[in-house]
Amino acid sequence: MVRRMAKRFEGQVAWITGGGSGIGKALALELAREGAHVAVSGRREARLQEVAREVSAIGGRGLAVPCDVRDEAAVREAADQVASVLGRMDVCVANAGFGVVGKIEELTAEDWRRQLDVNVVGLTQTVRFALPHLRQTGGRIGLLGSVAAMLPLPKNGAYVASKYAVRGIGQTLSIELHGSGVSCTTIHPGFVESEIAQVDNEGRHDPSRKDPRPAKLMWSAEKAAKAMVGALHRRDREHVFTGHGKLAGFVGRHMPGVAHLLMTRNG
Repeated sequence: MVRRMAKRFEGQVAWITGGGSGIGKALALELAREGAHVAVSGRREARLQEVAREVSAIGGRGLAVPCDVRDEAAVREAADQVASVLGRMDVCVANAGFGVVGKIEELTAEDWRRQLDVNVVGLTQTVRFALPHLRQTGGRIGLLGSVAAMLPLPKNGAYVASKYAVRGIGQTLSIELHGSGVSCTTIHPGFVESEIAQVDNEGRHDPSRKDPRPAKLMWSAEKAAKAMVGALHRRDREHVFTGHGKLAGFVGRHMPGVAHLLMTRNG
């Protein structure tokens, strides 16, 4: 008799913000392949419904829960809806985010508020309202950071600041949740295919915008999702990928002088 290989998230329920495209969508489908039922949240309901259908086609239950992470009440309602409709919550991945571009001397206060409201405040409220459900299951939190949390990038100061904050939040959560049964994994991707470069400073998606990131260094969203699922399953505190991302993160953390020289020569 041939035994079926156990799936790592069999029967578990995952909630992913920013789940309508890019890394969020790829993660939803990969978790479904690993046996999970998956709820996805975001602002574009049609995209969310499409992902939910793809999750269901794989074999799990898919659920679309529209939600803007800037709206505290909507985040609370979304978290409760996921747990109510799907019966529980085992994984929450705070993936929603975007990047404000521009030199620090050029960015307005509103640019900064918009950046931090989504990438930092929205992330913390996602965790806040997921935690009561995750405590019941000994679940897992995933926070989407970035290699930019370790290596400053010129003309990306607001985004860099938001991801430095995410890294600090993840490290603090890991301490605060110690012994609770709930883990926090902060994930720091390098270059991954996504729509982030097609979103302007006001959070509007424009498919005609060109992605300036180096294509040769880019991982597919599917490959990134596999790495993320592994890190979540192992309950890593932090996980960095790609290969170039690991190198950049190491240089940024341990060789700041070299990082400064590289950035000033190429910035």
